[in-house]
Amino acid sequence: MRHVNYTLKPATIDNAKPREKAYALTDGGGLQIEVLPSGSKTWRFKYHLNGKREKVTIGAYPAFTIKQARDRHEELRALVERGQSPAKAKQAVASAQKLADARRLSFRTFAQRWVDQTLFYRSGGYVAQTVRWLDAYVHPSIGDMQLDEVQPGDVLAIIKARADTAVTAERIRVIVQQIYNHAIRNLLVTTNPAQPLRGAIARAPVEHHRHLSEKELGAFWRKLDDQGAHVTTIAATKLLMLTMTRKSELLRSKWPEFDLDAAQWDIPAERMKMGKPHRVLLSRQAVEVLHWVHQLTGHGDYVFPSIFRGSVPMGDVTLNHFFKRIDFGVPDFSPHGLRGTAATLLREHGFGRDVVELLLAHSEKNATVAAYSHMELAADRKRALQYLADRVEALAAGGDVIPLRAA
Repeated sequence: MRHVNYTLKPATIDNAKPREKAYALTDGGGLQIEVLPSGSKTWRFKYHLNGKREKVTIGAYPAFTIKQARDRHEELRALVERGQSPAKAKQAVASAQKLADARRLSFRTFAQRWVDQTLFYRSGGYVAQTVRWLDAYVHPSIGDMQLDEVQPGDVLAIIKARADTAVTAERIRVIVQQIYNHAIRNLLVTTNPAQPLRGAIARAPVEHHRHLSEKELGAFWRKLDDQGAHVTTIAATKLLMLTMTRKSELLRSKWPEFDLDAAQWDIPAERMKMGKPHRVLLSRQAVEVLHWVHQLTGHGDYVFPSIFRGSVPMGDVTLNHFFKRIDFGVPDFSPHGLRGTAATLLREHGFGRDVVELLLAHSEKNATVAAYSHMELAADRKRALQYLADRVEALAAGGDVIPLRAA
């Protein structure tokens, strides 16, 4: 390697003044110091390799003295003599350091990044539930561990602690698996500690919520007012049936969502399971129930506030406990069963699948159909909910009602 006759002196560098544009002072052998308009001065090495001109930064002056810059310059020249690129070598070192720093991320930190980067399209309720599970069940165990330190045994301990609720345990495992899949895609880890644990917690066979026959529905409806429950609990139960909504959608509803004069209830997207706003075209009976409830709770935000704390909505367990007390000949009937009951009744009386699916706010599984289906079928949905309310009312009266068919 040829010797370099370096020419710069400290005084020359110190006296170099900034100009409107950056300029360089040459020291020799491709080593130069660049004077920037800001006044800062930086050592750089310019060289040719494989017919291409490259440049690599050594460091700032005076943090890098003349001697230190020249010593580093000799090392970089030696790389060029061996056919290696100093610029690419520096990039490789920087990338390796960045990867090492990323791998030192805690699980908690990366989990939050995963939430922000991948769950932005999900509903607010879905994201909130996911974060609650992470905070309650996952972070206390592995949240402060480095991302690449978590082992399958660590994840297994977390899900085994929830073995009494196998569905929740499996959902937690899936969340951890999704977080690590995201980390793998970002080249932060190479293995997924949750992947091999699929099936580690046995899940009971899925049992669909039982729906009621028309005779059972009439008996159920007649029993509602005889249970000694709070009046808002009874009203909420009736509206679950009359609106065909989910329990969480109803119990967290607020009065500004309702236009009782227009007989409409607009549920915002963030509270819907599918993340899309949903309009309920209220029947006459549903409006009557809501007018009555408004006299009791209309001074607050929530339609169904907790009877203990008016600033929060009624808890889901309130309806669960209420349903367990109703003795009408059908054991273990749950609030969610009312959606199936309503849907079955309407289908049996001639209402089409598309209308019932819209009433249930189900998402169209066929992507092509979903992309081109803009049918709201508002008139049909309104007629269906009014038919449902009239039918329930007739069944509750206990008479021998002649079944009507949808027109």
